[in-house]
Amino acid sequence: MKRAALTLACAAALLLTGCVVRTAAKVATAPVRVVGKGVDWTTTSREEADRNRGRAMRKQEERAAKARRKEEKDARKREREEERAYP
Repeated sequence: MKRAALTLACAAALLLTGCVVRTAAKVATAPVRVVGKGVDWTTTSREEADRNRGRAMRKQEERAAKARRKEEKDARKREREEERAYP
């Protein structure tokens, strides 16, 4: 009976040692991971910068196209008004 309890205690100690070591490693590396995540949040990667630049360019092109269409529409409207004023 004592032998079984001793064997069980040794096995539990070996299994728990792995858990304790893993937990200690996680606790020790937690500050580094937190700082790394903070740096990731505050900095912009090259890929993100390219994506944001592309998005800004597309929006600018859309605004320019919209302004061009409005100007063309206004020009057609002025032409029609001139034709009506001077038949």
